[in-house]
Amino acid sequence: MTATYETQRAALAEVVAIPVTPFSEDGTIDRDTHRALLRRLLDGGVRTLTPNGNTGEFYALTPEERQLVTELTVEEAGDRAAVLVGVGHDVPTAVASARHARELGARMVMVHQPVHPYVSEGGWLDYHRAVAESVPELGVVPYIRNPRLPGARLAELADVCPNVIGVKYAVPDAARFAAFARDAGLERFVWVAGLAEPYAPSYFSAGATGFTSGLVNVAPSLSLNMIEALRSGDYPAAMKVWEQIRRFEELRAADASANNVTVVKEALASLGLCRREVRPPSRELSESERSEVAAIAAGWPL
Repeated sequence: MTATYETQRAALAEVVAIPVTPFSEDGTIDRDTHRALLRRLLDGGVRTLTPNGNTGEFYALTPEERQLVTELTVEEAGDRAAVLVGVGHDVPTAVASARHARELGARMVMVHQPVHPYVSEGGWLDYHRAVAESVPELGVVPYIRNPRLPGARLAELADVCPNVIGVKYAVPDAARFAAFARDAGLERFVWVAGLAEPYAPSYFSAGATGFTSGLVNVAPSLSLNMIEALRSGDYPAAMKVWEQIRRFEELRAADASANNVTVVKEALASLGLCRREVRPPSRELSESERSEVAAIAAGWPL
């Protein structure tokens, strides 16, 4: 294992923030607000950022916009945070995005789950191998949402691509995660709980050392308090945070996560930090839902 990969691995054992992508009134990316939100995360103590994650509306952005989001994030992060760039779509697009991230100075990429109606185990491996081999200098983190994928396939991928160093695991089943991690190699990878704070305590108990977060856009201190509690093995303290954020995350998860991003942006809008607009297929909240989200955010330490 190289020293570079060790640094990258350490950056994954953190609160891995997934920043929102704020839009201007004309529907374009609001660059100034985007920078301000990133600075707020950095000033709040966040040390790992994932531009072009799902909370950033990855699939609703154009290729040019995804490049812009990466550029803004790398520039703002500087030497204050590690940047884990989300890449995906077809193989040439994912490879081009990974190389663009490398050119900008990012040191890791997260490979979104392939969006295709027919995903074979071997095809999953081939997809990720193509991306990983195109940027051997970068740490590569598969984003796993497929409950049928066995851990042995991840181990096989890492055998041929040693830069596959971590996993964002987002199957909502802690027992399956525990088995998958052990089948793939518990110590071989950094395991990131990919379903954020609600699942972090159970996934940490099974071997995760980091978790992703969209909530962190709103209240960084809550996310950081949770990971500190989990690192120290203080599960009662972690569950106190869990109780604070429970309703917010329930709203995000409702109706197959239809409002996952919308709730986060609404909370930010209620605090005057960005506009609430999201792009289709997401949609803005009803007035009653807006009021509830605003009340939750108002009660948090910010």
